[in-house]
Amino acid sequence: MESTEISVRGVLRTVKCAVVDDRTVILTRRWPRVAEIKDEEWIEGEVLPSAGTFVEALREDKRLRADIFTFSEKVTDPGPRFPFFYCWDSIAVIPVVSFSDWWNKRISNHVRQDVNRAVRRGVVVRSVPFTDSFVEGIVDIYNETPIRQGRPFWHYGKSCAAVKEMNATYLERSEFLGAFLGDELIGFLKVVCVGRVARLMQIIAKEAHRDKRPMNALIAKAVELCELRKCSHLIYGNYQYLQGPDSLTAFKQRNGFEELLVPRYYVPLSILGRLALYLRLERGLRAWVPARLQESLRRVRASVYRHLPAT
Repeated sequence: MESTEISVRGVLRTVKCAVVDDRTVILTRRWPRVAEIKDEEWIEGEVLPSAGTFVEALREDKRLRADIFTFSEKVTDPGPRFPFFYCWDSIAVIPVVSFSDWWNKRISNHVRQDVNRAVRRGVVVRSVPFTDSFVEGIVDIYNETPIRQGRPFWHYGKSCAAVKEMNATYLERSEFLGAFLGDELIGFLKVVCVGRVARLMQIIAKEAHRDKRPMNALIAKAVELCELRKCSHLIYGNYQYLQGPDSLTAFKQRNGFEELLVPRYYVPLSILGRLALYLRLERGLRAWVPARLQESLRRVRASVYRHLPAT
């Protein structure tokens, strides 16, 4: 059985895979066994030129023994095109018309004040080459605190070599933006061009400099970059997740991102897959946990980590 590495919560894990019609297919869940194309959202062009043919080839392939195959439409063509069962994925996008359109129409005066505050307090955002010194700055940001957003931070304590390897993906299509206070890197953003779409792979800043609003300044510079590169959309992951709206959703909304619903298909490959779809378990058991309960559990978790001794 072939295998490949994927990043799960900042940790490289080895998973089973199979190459079908020049696409690497991986297993991402154990029950039901869900298969998807590796790095689907980062692939340029048509991910599946012929979905029906691909599904039949995957169904006949016995290496993965998957129960369900899932794939999504592109944000540039979000209408359902295939005769398969689908759910709506909630994607956070800024339709890029121009920087002026974003600045004057898509954000509030409060966010404009935050971007201007960053400038007044000495924050400079610029494109940065992917050098060893830049990687050292990223490590410094990662190691500022072991807890972020109420849970252990995935990248805390990683070596420079590990951080460099993790951030070196798709370099030929990537742009790094750094937020500097003097010579200190206090935040950075990585954006990857996928055709005419720009996707944020990571954005993070030091908690100690939150008052200087480096995150807002990085988003503003990213929109400028998208206009320069004639990108149609800037994408920042999901708008809402299974647990419902949270503080990250609010941040995206304030910074001009809006919700775009895109079909995600779930195709049964086995009898168990058909049963899972019938029971609406295609997204796993977590999807059935009420959003309010998930929010309560997140608050309890955050409270526990706040009161743990620093390590």
